[in-house]
Amino acid sequence: MNLINLKTIIGSIALLAALTAQANLTNDLPPSNADTVEQHRVGLRDSILANIHGAKISEHEFDILNFGAKGDGVKDCLPAFRKAIAKAEKAGGGRITVPAGTYCLRGPLTLVSNLCIDLAEGAVLRFDPSPELYPIVNTSWEGTYLYNYSPMIYGYGLHDVAITGKGLIDGNAMTTFATWRKDQKPAQSRSRDMNHNNIPVSERRFGQGDWLRPHLIQLYRCTGVTLEGVKIINSPFWCIHLLQCEDAVCRSLRYDAKLVNNDGIDPESSRNLLIEDIYFDNGDDNIAIKSGRDNDGWTTGIPCENIVIRNCHFKGLHAVVIGSEMSGGVRNVIIEDCDYAGYCKRGLYVKTNPDRGGFVNGIYLNNCKFGEVEDLFYVTSQYAGEGLTSTNYSDISDIHINGLSCTKASAAALVLQGTRQRPIRNVSLNNITVGEARTGISFSNTSDVRIGECHIGPSAGVPTQVSAKDKIFER
Repeated sequence: MNLINLKTIIGSIALLAALTAQANLTNDLPPSNADTVEQHRVGLRDSILANIHGAKISEHEFDILNFGAKGDGVKDCLPAFRKAIAKAEKAGGGRITVPAGTYCLRGPLTLVSNLCIDLAEGAVLRFDPSPELYPIVNTSWEGTYLYNYSPMIYGYGLHDVAITGKGLIDGNAMTTFATWRKDQKPAQSRSRDMNHNNIPVSERRFGQGDWLRPHLIQLYRCTGVTLEGVKIINSPFWCIHLLQCEDAVCRSLRYDAKLVNNDGIDPESSRNLLIEDIYFDNGDDNIAIKSGRDNDGWTTGIPCENIVIRNCHFKGLHAVVIGSEMSGGVRNVIIEDCDYAGYCKRGLYVKTNPDRGGFVNGIYLNNCKFGEVEDLFYVTSQYAGEGLTSTNYSDISDIHINGLSCTKASAAALVLQGTRQRPIRNVSLNNITVGEARTGISFSNTSDVRIGECHIGPSAGVPTQVSAKDKIFER
């Protein structure tokens, strides 16, 4: 055997080995066949829904008027609510009914287990926005665990808690909390430094002079939650914050919440959530899924997972956001059959950067429609241009879109921005329709991206035949 033939044989063996290795790698990836992806999505959705029941509340009823409340818009009804809550707790739980009227509350409502606050149509809970009325409690702020002003409605370590009815919750925060953002930077930076330096949470004390706004509703470490029907306006900060909660239902809520950072629903490090039939109209993100910021997210290590979002009507900054505080990871999110009630800057927005770490995987979006947006689908590992010298890269994979449309994307239709060190992997895009877009597709640092039916701009139609107007002999 001569030297040339020997080299040829060795080269063929090496090529065969490389192809075999590549085939084995591909077989380790999640299924890519569209039918298989859909079967997996439906099975995952149904298994999540089987574990969601919401609050189970006692049949005992307590009329708030019997405890001294008066819906005249003047009297402080907080003492009456505290008495009713204590009576319900002593009875083993119950439903506090609130008839039509405006009930002023000079301080927070602190909930207990086995409790439902039911607001009749025409009932308004209006909170006094004076900061001194809200004591310091164990909470979190932008993904960092700390002590700060109590949310206006607060529950910690509870089970079976609900707020229902057709009434209205008014945070009334226009004159105080809503003006604080311009002054928050020093305390915001201090909270993040405490996070990064692993300062004990008990020593992270904020309050007067720190300008960190409280949430309107925060349920922290609660199981069996139902929030249904009510309308929310004028929140001091995020409207609903579900922190480390499990088995929660948010249904048929309505929003007209356009103060600064009035996110609609922020699930953080929570699991088994159903969000459905919501009419959003918010001054910030409609739904923002989170799992802690940087060190707090890593050390707590509680992902946000098993979330079904369906039949929602979006209006506000972004429709559905994952991040940027997602250091504990986000997985198994189903979004289906949603549309728009007005303008959204972005449809689905996944945002992280090399400061965050964590992971995002198992995201399924089906049959969602938007009008005019800036960007329809945007996944970035370079959010805000921060952390570009850090090495805590986020792992983003297994995102499957089937049925997503908008009339116009003024910036970009489809964007994937991974990092060279950690590309975005295993993404499928099918049945995408965009009426017009300045940029159709922009993908960088990606791997295994599959595009099926996709029309950005008008459909091309049948190709034209050659004709005299082509002037091919004159060119």
